[in-house]
Amino acid sequence: MNLHEYQAKELLKKYNVPVQEGIPVDRADAAEEAYKNLKVQFGNNFAVVKAQIHAGGRGKGKIQGTEQRGVAVGKSAEEIKTIASNILGGTLVTIQTGAAGKVVNKVLVAQDVYYPGPNPVKEFYLSILLDRSKGQNVIMYSTEGGMDIEEVAHNTPEKIFKEWVHPSGGLQPFQARKIAFNLGLKGEAFKNCVKFVINLYNAYVGLDCAMLEINPLFKTADEKIIAVDCKMNLDDNALMRHPELEALRDISEEDPTEVEAGKYNLNFVKLDGNVGCMVNGAGLAMATMDMIKLSGGEPANFLDVGGTANATTVEAGFRIILKDPKVKAILINIFGGIVRCDRVAQGVIDAYKSIGNITVPIIVRLQGTNAEEAKKLIEESGLKVQSAILLSEAAALVNKAVA
Repeated sequence: MNLHEYQAKELLKKYNVPVQEGIPVDRADAAEEAYKNLKVQFGNNFAVVKAQIHAGGRGKGKIQGTEQRGVAVGKSAEEIKTIASNILGGTLVTIQTGAAGKVVNKVLVAQDVYYPGPNPVKEFYLSILLDRSKGQNVIMYSTEGGMDIEEVAHNTPEKIFKEWVHPSGGLQPFQARKIAFNLGLKGEAFKNCVKFVINLYNAYVGLDCAMLEINPLFKTADEKIIAVDCKMNLDDNALMRHPELEALRDISEEDPTEVEAGKYNLNFVKLDGNVGCMVNGAGLAMATMDMIKLSGGEPANFLDVGGTANATTVEAGFRIILKDPKVKAILINIFGGIVRCDRVAQGVIDAYKSIGNITVPIIVRLQGTNAEEAKKLIEESGLKVQSAILLSEAAALVNKAVA
């Protein structure tokens, strides 16, 4: 589950991670008031307006049809109000959103961290995620933080450092010191960075994050280390331990079909292909997607209905798949183990009759418990549903449908 920047920063503060302070608002006049409050608090005429969407690249992105960036600096209440007005309600297009962009419903009015001081400021990059190949969390960091981190990783990968953390031992103090040293920090900034890294790692583990990215990690002119931006992704499977965090979910930022699938406990991921697929079991789903590609099609989705598929879940899956106008055929590939094939077949028939007016070919491959009975049910239903038992038969029917 992705969080907005302002939500993630509030959670980090509970773990004593210093952040760029800000006030989230959803109206231009509220942005003006937020600026005034920040000016009183920090004594700085400058403030930053940051669009709140679940995507990176906001500083380079633009509101559709305008030259307004997703992140902009203002130096007066009126200027901040104007910027907020230009961003709110607009569609922000970034390198991560694609051409469709995302509608901005909130902005974060934040303190300006580039205030003058005795030392130069500096932007770094730091993120924590799971390295599945090693079975350990890894801290990735670089001296080259900011909006061009993707180019840094691509063109100069030697500037990206990695520090692995063993799960049984946790992050050790010497590792935090190593990170601060590799970032070239000294004195007070070095000490503050060590504390920052330790507290950030504690937040990552304590909140059951799947990914936590700070870009930029910022050294201020007075040697403080703060998180200026934060991207936080929580592990959905761990939300049962954090019911208060589930309330932070913003479904307006998610794909509507994936949200609908979640209501029926369907594991659904939308893709860009032309063959919709409905399968029980993640492994079989991956094999089915491979089979679709080998037969000349492209999978339009990943949809795992689980081991207890019935007429309700099958119908829900049908409706979700059919919302995609690119779909030229639907392949249902079920292995009858926990659930009997004839039960699934009856669910397909009931769903077909309930939805009605289905114009794309439907191919049903059922194998396992009561597979023959299931094939007979489908063939005698009188519906335009093609059945198969062998995977090769299903592949041939898919090839014919998309040719």
